[in-house]
Amino acid sequence: MNKEPEQPAAQNPEKFSGLKLGEPYKVAAGVHAVVVAGEHVFGQMPISRGMKALFKLNQKLGYDCPSCAWPDPDDDRSSIAEYCENGAKAVADEAMTKSIKPPFFAENTVADLAKLDDYHISKSGRIAQPMYLPEGATHYQPISWDDAFKTIASHLNGLQNPNEAIFYTSGRTSNEAAYIYQLFTKEYGTNNLPDCSNMCHESTSFALAKNLGIGKGSVKLQDFYEAEVIVILGQNPGTNHPRMLTALQKGRANGAKIVSVNPLHETGLLGFSNPQKFQGVMGINTRLTDIFLQVKVNGDLALIKAIELLLLEEEEKKPGTVFDHDFITEHTSGYLEFISQIKKYELEYLAEVCGISIDQIREVADLLAKKSKIIVCWAMGITQHKNAVDTIYELVNLLLLKGSIGKPGAGTCPTRGHSNVQGDRTVGIFDKPHEALLDQIKKVYGFEPPREHGLDVVNSIKAMYEGKAKVFFGMGGNFLSATPDTNYTAEALRNCDLTVHVSTKLNRSHLVHGKEALILPCLGRTDLDIHDGITQFVSCENSMGVVQMSKGVLKPVSDHLLSEPVIVCRLAKATFGNRSVIDWDKFEKNYDYIRDDIEKVVNGFEQYNQKVRVKGGFYLPNGTRERKWDTLNSKANFNVTELVVEPLAEDELLMMSVRSHDQFNTTIYGMDDRYRGIFNERRVIFMNPADIIKGGFEIGEVIDIYNNSDGRERVAKGFIIVSYDIPRQCVATYYPETNVLVPISSVADKSNQPASKSVVVKLRKSRLFNQPVTA
Repeated sequence: MNKEPEQPAAQNPEKFSGLKLGEPYKVAAGVHAVVVAGEHVFGQMPISRGMKALFKLNQKLGYDCPSCAWPDPDDDRSSIAEYCENGAKAVADEAMTKSIKPPFFAENTVADLAKLDDYHISKSGRIAQPMYLPEGATHYQPISWDDAFKTIASHLNGLQNPNEAIFYTSGRTSNEAAYIYQLFTKEYGTNNLPDCSNMCHESTSFALAKNLGIGKGSVKLQDFYEAEVIVILGQNPGTNHPRMLTALQKGRANGAKIVSVNPLHETGLLGFSNPQKFQGVMGINTRLTDIFLQVKVNGDLALIKAIELLLLEEEEKKPGTVFDHDFITEHTSGYLEFISQIKKYELEYLAEVCGISIDQIREVADLLAKKSKIIVCWAMGITQHKNAVDTIYELVNLLLLKGSIGKPGAGTCPTRGHSNVQGDRTVGIFDKPHEALLDQIKKVYGFEPPREHGLDVVNSIKAMYEGKAKVFFGMGGNFLSATPDTNYTAEALRNCDLTVHVSTKLNRSHLVHGKEALILPCLGRTDLDIHDGITQFVSCENSMGVVQMSKGVLKPVSDHLLSEPVIVCRLAKATFGNRSVIDWDKFEKNYDYIRDDIEKVVNGFEQYNQKVRVKGGFYLPNGTRERKWDTLNSKANFNVTELVVEPLAEDELLMMSVRSHDQFNTTIYGMDDRYRGIFNERRVIFMNPADIIKGGFEIGEVIDIYNNSDGRERVAKGFIIVSYDIPRQCVATYYPETNVLVPISSVADKSNQPASKSVVVKLRKSRLFNQPVTA
C-alpha cells in the first residue's frame, strides 16, 4: 500500500528552547539597544556592508526602513543613526550575505524544512534564484524566470473566471510595485486584492473614512511637539515603533502629559533612555507615562465612554468650559444623538467593564477637561477586536467633543505596521476600490476595470478553502503565519492549484503550498536596483502621509534577483501577450514612467517625479488637517455606539496575541523578549497569579490552550505558564504560535478584520509534557 505523503507542518514545532526568566525592563532603548542592534547587523554581514547599510537607513535620498511606518523627522534627522534597534534588526535580516541555492533545496525536503521553527527557517538565508515545486514533488528545484512566468500565466489563463485568482500584498511593497500590481489585476479582471492592512488597520480605515472622510491619521510629527495631552491605547511603541519614543520624549519635554492605556505595563510606555542624547548614554532616563491605565483586554470602549460621561457631567456644571461648541456646531453632525446615548450609561458599570477605578478615570477626565490639543494614538490592541470599529468611532467622538482635530498639536494617530502599508492602499491596493480610481484607470488606459468588490484576507481564505479560488499570488509577506486559524488557512492554501510567493527569504508560507508552488526571489529595500544601466529607486508613504524616495545601496547577494516592479511587468507580459493595452516594457525599463502614470490616476501625486526627488519627500493631501471632511454630509460625524459585553465563563480566559521584542510581525529575529524578562523561549503564556491558582496550575507548568468555536476544537499545544502583571481572566501569548486559536469567523464588525486580540480560550494540563518546566 502506498503511504500518503507527509503534509508539511503548518505550525511551529511543539518543543521548547529552554526558558530563562528575568525581571521585566523599566526603560526602553539605551546603550544596550545599540549593542544588540550592532550584534545583529555585524553578525549577518561584513562590517563594511553593515556600516554602509546603516548610514543610509532612513536618510534623505537613502532607503526607507523595511520595518515599521513611523515617520522620519522633516528636519533634524540624525546623520549617524536615524533608526531604532528593531530597524537595525530588520536591515540585518534582509541584507544578510548568507544565501540559499539549489543544493540547499536538494538536500532538504519541504516537510523537513517545515519541522523547523520560524526563527530557524528565516535564518536559512536569502533565496538566490527562482524555485519550483512540481505537483507531487518533495523538493523545490530551480527554474528559469521565463519558465516561472509561463507557469503562472498558464494557470491564470486557464481559470474559468478571473475571480478564481487571489493577489495578496505585503506592506513592504513600494508605491511603484503596488500601483502596477493592482493595475495588472484590474486588467486581468479581478479586485481580489487582500493585503496586510486587512489584518492590522482595516478597522481604522473603515471607521475614519466614515467619521472624518479619510482612512488615515490626521497628525504630523510636529504635532507631537505641540500637544498638551497624548493618549496611547493598544500600542507597545518600545517594541513595535521605537522611534516614536523620541517624539514622545520631545513632546513631554515641551509640556505634554502622556496617558497610556494597556493591559500590560509595556517597557516603552514607562521610560525611555535615548541613546542619541548625552543623558541616554549616561543612563539618565526619561519617564514617559504620566497616567497609566491597566485596562482589561478589550475594555477600551467602556473606558472611553466613562471618560466622556465624566466630561459631560463637568460640561453641564460649567457650560462652555469643557466642550468646543463652536467646532461642534460648525464642523460636526450627530452631537445630540451622541449625548443622548452616552447619558444611558452608569459610570460604575463602565468602570467595572474596563477594569479601571473611578478615581483613575476621573483623573484622566480632569486632565482632558482643561486641554484641547489632544492626540490619540492606537494600534492593533484596538483594531483586532469584534467591536474595533465602534471603539475607534468612540475615540473620534472624544476628539470631536474637544475640537481636537484639524489644528496644531491635536488629532488622530493610528500607528501603522509595515513601512508602506498605507502607501499601498493609497495607490490602489484595495479589495473595495473607490469609483474615482476606477474612473481614472478607464480614462487613462481605455479598458473597463472590474467594479464589483473583491475578496479581503478572511474571504480569500474561505474561497480557497472552499475550492472557489485556485491560484494564490503573494507579493511579499508570510501569509500563512500572519493570518488567523492556522490549520484552516493551511488547508485553504493546499487546496489551490498553484501558490506563488515573491519573497526575499524563506518562510513557512513557502512550505505549506498548493499542488504546484513557486518562490520568486526579489530585491529588498537595501539592495541596489540597476536595470538597463539605470539605478532605479522606489518610494514609500509613512504613517503621516509623507511620500519619499527609497534607493537601495548594497550589492544584491545574487545575480538572479528581480525587483518587484520588474516581476509584475514580466508577469503581465507573460499573462497577456499582445492583448494588453498597457505598455509594460516602458514600466519595466524605468520606474519614472510608473510614477508618471500614478500622477495621472491617483489624487495628490502632482509632479510626482519632481517632488519625490526633493530631500525628505512631500506630504499627500489630508482634508482632516484643514477641517475639510470628505464625508457624505461634508461634516465630521459623531457615531452612536453600543457597549456589548460578552461575559466569560468561570473557566474561560480572554487571550490577546503580542509580539516579542525580538520580532517584527511574523519575522522572528531572536528568541528573547528582554523587555518582558523572557529569554530563549516563545512558547509561553502570561497569566495573572490569581488565575494560575484558581485554575489549579503552577508557575512553569506546561499547558495546552484550546477553544471550541464554530463547533471545532482548536488547540495550541505545549505552553509554559509565566506569572505576570496582567488583569484577571486575561492572558497574553506570542503570535504566530497561537494564531491557530483565532477562528476564521471571529472578525471585527463592519471591517471584517480578524479579532486576534480577543480570543476566548480555556487551559488544560498538557498531554505532551507531564512535568513542570523549570524556568
